Parts: sequence; structure tokens; C-alpha cells
Amino acid sequence: MANPLDFTGKVVLVTGSSRGIGAEMIKAFGARGAECVVNYIADVQGQNKADAIKVAGELEQPLVIECDVTQPQQVEAMINQIQDQRGGLDVLVNNSAIISDRTIKKMSIDEFESVIRVNLIGTFTVTQKAGAILRNGGRIINMSSVSGQMGLFGQANYSSSKAGIIALTKVSARQFAHQNITVNAIAPVFIDVGMSKGMPEKVTQNFIKQIPLGRLGDVSEIVTAALFLASPMASYITGHVLNVNGGFYMG
Repeated sequence: MANPLDFTGKVVLVTGSSRGIGAEMIKAFGARGAECVVNYIADVQGQNKADAIKVAGELEQPLVIECDVTQPQQVEAMINQIQDQRGGLDVLVNNSAIISDRTIKKMSIDEFESVIRVNLIGTFTVTQKAGAILRNGGRIINMSSVSGQMGLFGQANYSSSKAGIIALTKVSARQFAHQNITVNAIAPVFIDVGMSKGMPEKVTQNFIKQIPLGRLGDVSEIVTAALFLASPMASYITGHVLNVNGGFYMG
């Protein structure tokens, strides 16, 4: 029996894969034979590029592409490069995201819009442009959050963006179905890498008390969910939100 988690010959793009969950995802796909595309956004210090190159060092002949997902021309250039150098795309993971917490009273319009622009509009833009090169039977996996289902304090911008991603996932699932492309979302709770790492210890412990399984999620548990949704095992699952949250949200 063929290994359903063998991605040999599959081209996989994970946006925002220079660090955190995205980095672990692209490395997991690479370890299972995928042809990987590592994406990062340029920063003044050059740290994102350095991190992306470090991730790429663990992969076989990866593409490393600088692209700001909020810039349609950059996204189109990235997709064209993938098409030219890899001949198409099989798995897209929309992972790029930022967070900027503040109460509604104190949140500026710029702080609200910037998070929406990266998290939601970025996901839309990459999905739209990638649609031209996604092969029949492909997979789109969007990173949402429990925050988009519950609405967490201080996250008017982040919660809105992640709720929007859930709606976008369902619409996309209907529209890509004729190409036999499934579109699903993963909604994690607080994970032991990435943005959750920056929470104060008191806040972390308060959230842990509300999680029935009594701990933060491990990044490997999010990666496993993505591998499953990208595999043949999930071929009849589309428009679904997979909650990986230890029971924090059971809606």
C-alpha cells in the first residue's frame, strides 16, 4: 500500500515559512519528498532572509522566494517563478500572518487594517494568483485561529481576519471543487512556537487553565494536521475547519 504521506513529486508552497509554524510545515513536507517553496518577506535587518535560507538548508533543492503577500504584483511574480521552475503547484498553505493586539478603544485604523491586509487579504491574493497554476487534485490549506471562532479580548483585528479566512475557505472550497481542489482551514489555539511565544507567562497560564487538555499545543500537532489535509486521506474533505486546540473551543 502506498504511503499517503509521501509527497514525492508534489510542489508545496507555504507562505511565511522562514520561521515558526510555517518553517516546521515546509520542513515536514520536504522530509516526505515534496519539492518545497520557502517564502519570506524582506525586513531591514535581513533576518527573515537569513531564517529562510537556514530553513532551505534542510531541504532538497528548494525555491526560496521573497514575496510580500499584501502586494499583488509580488505575489504574481512568485507564482510565475513557481510555474517556470517547477511547472505548477500541488499544495498551497496560506500561513503568513501578523498580530497586533490592543483594545478597540485604543486600536488605530492602521493597526486594524494592517492585520486584515496581511492575514485576510494576503490569503485571498495568494489563493487567487495560485489558482492559475494549482493542478487538478491540489490542496489549499488556510491558517485560521480559535480567535476567529470565539473573538478573543484585544484582538478585534486578528479575530476579524481569522474569521474572514474561515468564510473565504468555504467560498473557495465551492469554487475550486470543479478542479477537484480541496480547500480547508486549520484553527489552532496557542502553540509553543511563533506568536504565542510572546505572551506573558501569566497570560499563558491563564489560557492553559481554560484548555481541557491542560497544555499549549505542540507545533508538530499543527504540522500533522496540515499533512493530513494535504494527503489523499482527506480527499473528500473540503470547506472544513479543523480545530486543533485541546478542547478550548468545541463549537
